[in-house]
Amino acid sequence: IHLATENEQYLSELPEQAGYFKETRIVEFIFFLSEKWHLDQSTRYQAVELLERFMIKQVEQMCDGRGSAKGRDQGQRSSWSSVRDQITKTFVLRLVSCVQLASKLSLHYSRVTSDTALTFLQSLKYSYTKQELLESELAVLNALHFHISVSTPLAYVELLLEVLGYNGCLLPAKPLHQLCVQLLDFCYLTRETIYDTLLKIAIENSTPSKLQIAKFLTVKEDFMLLAVGVISTGVFILSPGHWEQVVEHLNCITGITPQSILEFSYAVVRCIVGSTTP
Repeated sequence: IHLATENEQYLSELPEQAGYFKETRIVEFIFFLSEKWHLDQSTRYQAVELLERFMIKQVEQMCDGRGSAKGRDQGQRSSWSSVRDQITKTFVLRLVSCVQLASKLSLHYSRVTSDTALTFLQSLKYSYTKQELLESELAVLNALHFHISVSTPLAYVELLLEVLGYNGCLLPAKPLHQLCVQLLDFCYLTRETIYDTLLKIAIENSTPSKLQIAKFLTVKEDFMLLAVGVISTGVFILSPGHWEQVVEHLNCITGITPQSILEFSYAVVRCIVGSTTP
């Protein structure tokens, strides 16, 4: 109930820029650092969500300071160009800071120290100091008002798996959890393709309008739907005989319709097949 309420609250306040900083190259970079620094699975998703929230706040603050960065006149285009240049200069530093902060939220794994982060940045030919690294962490914390412990889709997946087990779904718990994590990684890395497919299925049209794309934003940012879709797809791959039962249980638990669950799983499977076809 708590996660569902939190998810609904987030969706009700969703900024129109949501998802801008979850493009594949950014997610790949964060996942790479998480692997390099031996961070746990939840940390990678936490870092992605922290970076997304921080960057949106930073863009909003910069735009407010310069007047609206939207519009068609030359002055506004120039303002946006200036904002983009400022973001680009510190983007890698901010990304590393978000990974650092996410690592500190995980109590059971080693955190990313300043020395580790600086060594990596220096390998990319950046000459930041420890003081600048600390200031970057503080910049992220201040922008987010120190609210950095955000729930990730992995928390939704794991809790729903617990509930399914409690409700009597006899599923292979450990292999299903492992597969769901892999599928969640896949959904993050192929986000645009999956949701583009899902949107076209939902509207039954291959050329969605700008309004339809804008309205679909809440679907793209719905962690509960993502978690349900990942579990459904995992069960379909690993234990197809239980699929209908699991979908029924997920519908009862979350209120998400079987049709929506089916469509999401179809979109994911279609992308998996597409990514493995020569």
